[in-house]
Amino acid sequence: MKAKIQEINNNSITNMTKKCFQMAVILLLSFTSIQAQDKKAKDLLNEVTSKIKSYDNIVIDFKYSLNNAKENINQDSKGNVTMKGNQYVLNFMGVTKIFDGQKTYTIVPEDEEVTISKVNEKDDNAITPSKMLTFFNSGYKYNMDIVQNVKGRKIQYIKLVPTSGKDQRKEILLGIDVQTKHIYNLIETGKNGTKTTLTVNSFKTNQPLSKNQFTFVASKYPKYYINKLD
Repeated sequence: MKAKIQEINNNSITNMTKKCFQMAVILLLSFTSIQAQDKKAKDLLNEVTSKIKSYDNIVIDFKYSLNNAKENINQDSKGNVTMKGNQYVLNFMGVTKIFDGQKTYTIVPEDEEVTISKVNEKDDNAITPSKMLTFFNSGYKYNMDIVQNVKGRKIQYIKLVPTSGKDQRKEILLGIDVQTKHIYNLIETGKNGTKTTLTVNSFKTNQPLSKNQFTFVASKYPKYYINKLD
């Protein structure tokens, strides 16, 4: 049990940070370019899009859960992401990732290390808001799913199913608050039985941000090793 969890932890800081960021940005996705497969689903997603586009910035506090009943693995983590335009700051699993629009700064206090890298748009593994905005443009079928009442909130789910048999994900459920048109949660189920869930605990908009919000300030990390990859 401990060995399995440790193995996941050793391999997951980067992957989980990437997935978490992807899931967080999916909360902000513009779905207008998705081909309509279910008019009601498309109309609801368009309403979410319009609401999101009306905000100058968005700050999300979230809970991230990973569960696999077969392997008896249950992990919960909390994080937050601040986004404005093509910039973001993500705090997750003790790691801070800043993207200023050109470079990514990954700050790991445990190792006292900062990794600086340029973003290569041609790199399929590169994390950029622009790439995430096209995440669902192809390769998925989607339609309206169940409606749940969560603490007095009406949550409408939209199911997305990958069309490729090679995709290791069985399905994705996107929960939308019908009244606010904000995303409540996102549930991803893998073919191996692993379920990852991102739940929004706090969704704030148009917050007063520091002018250095998306700027890496080296003087804050005088003892850190600066690893410049580019």
